[in-house]
Amino acid sequence: MQRAMRRCAFTLIELLVVIAIIAVLIGLLLPAVQKVREAANRVKCLNNLKQLGLGLYVHVDAHSVFPPAGYYPPGQTEDPWSALARLLPYLEQANLQNLINFSTSSDSAPVDVTSIRVPLFLCPSELNDHLDSAGTHWPLNYAVCGGTWFILDPASGRGGDGAFPPSPYSAVGAIRPTDVLDGLSNTLGMAEVKAFTSYFRDADVPATLGVLPPNSPAAALSYGGAFKPNGGHVEWVDSRTNHTGFTTVFTPNTVVPYVSDGMTYDMDFTSQREGKSARFPTYAAVTARSYHPGIVQVLMLDGSARGINNSIALDVWRALGTRAGGEVIDEGSY
Repeated sequence: MQRAMRRCAFTLIELLVVIAIIAVLIGLLLPAVQKVREAANRVKCLNNLKQLGLGLYVHVDAHSVFPPAGYYPPGQTEDPWSALARLLPYLEQANLQNLINFSTSSDSAPVDVTSIRVPLFLCPSELNDHLDSAGTHWPLNYAVCGGTWFILDPASGRGGDGAFPPSPYSAVGAIRPTDVLDGLSNTLGMAEVKAFTSYFRDADVPATLGVLPPNSPAAALSYGGAFKPNGGHVEWVDSRTNHTGFTTVFTPNTVVPYVSDGMTYDMDFTSQREGKSARFPTYAAVTARSYHPGIVQVLMLDGSARGINNSIALDVWRALGTRAGGEVIDEGSY
């Protein structure tokens, strides 16, 4: 009986072989599991954008216009509320919007508003789905299109060439669907961005109107400004481009590297934050970024949502970012 019992036991070598086989199987299955999880996240993300698109058109039905990126009467130096904040009642978040006093600056908003996590504003692949370090603001992953590069002239109130410029006329918006002369299906409405991006801000340059967009990441960063690590796309309540907007200066997921204290940051740039100056214009190189490999997911103004490859030609990407640029775009090019 003892010999039979010894025969039924595992030897150390057999145990190690079994462990090695299990490890190999886990190594083979893990990438497949990760691919399945990413595919599910991508579908959920796309559905979020479609829901935001439905909210946009309920807003249009109620007000005849799209919500503005922010309400900036000429000379105003406050921080207005974002387009996302104005969409809340059309996204089944009316109770949250009821806590907002739109006659005040979003900078003075109560924490019980700014710290709320709105699930529809977040991609399931976001790695930093948490409050900021102060515990006062929750970030976001979907931003409105401010256009190519120019965002706001505070002296006149004139906004950029995207579907969601700042509005000097009305708190609910100024751009109607009929103002989108390039066609709703050929115009970007929203795109993914990453939470807690780093950026340069408030260099006050370019200081004049009519400046062309930079032709390289290095050219954009050469304008300089105050370095704000992990400070962009943190506040869904904030109307400024560095928080709730993007531009088409660079194609999706373009890396804009900046090294500080031995760390490399993927940067954005804002010449002057909207509402901080009554004199200097705002230009912004705020890139659409995604955790989905090879693409960024976008909402077109016709309400459709789709993935755009990183390899899209820059001229096509910029053409999609304008509402009335007069460009002729081949659908097969994106």
